[in-house]
Amino acid sequence: MRVLMRFSLCCFLGAVLSLFLLISLMFLRRFDLIGGLTLTGAPLSWLVLSVLPADFLSSLTGVANAPGNPSVQSFAQLCAALGQLALVLGGGFYYLWYRR
Repeated sequence: MRVLMRFSLCCFLGAVLSLFLLISLMFLRRFDLIGGLTLTGAPLSWLVLSVLPADFLSSLTGVANAPGNPSVQSFAQLCAALGQLALVLGGGFYYLWYRR
């Protein structure tokens, strides 16, 4: 249980840092880097949007044909990319702080 809590806290710190990175890239107007970050989340978001039922996604987002909507796809790509970055940072923090 201790390992799970430590890893969860490291991933939470990674999520906070990835959000801070996104906000700082927006303030610096580096939308090319944000676009590259969103491209890393494209495969995972495609998988989620194709596996989940369309009715569930439509009721969740309030948009008809949610898997085919470009705005929903873009938001899913950004969320997946930020989640992946948080997981990588969290794993790195866990390795640095709690290796034996």
